[in-house]
Amino acid sequence: MTTTTEETGTTGASEPGRARALLSTADFKLLRTALTAYARTLDDRDELARINALHHRLGTYT
Repeated sequence: MTTTTEETGTTGASEPGRARALLSTADFKLLRTALTAYARTLDDRDELARINALHHRLGTYT
């Protein structure tokens, strides 16, 4: 495993590199659209509940 560090000043202490977003806002919108289409095909109420929860969680990122 490789990690990125940056040196800070003359103290020699290192800090983790800046975190970068893995998915863009457009990616989240696309995932929500795909989940909506999938949810419309489901008959299983338990699976639909899980899909609805995921759809809701993805919506908090857009």
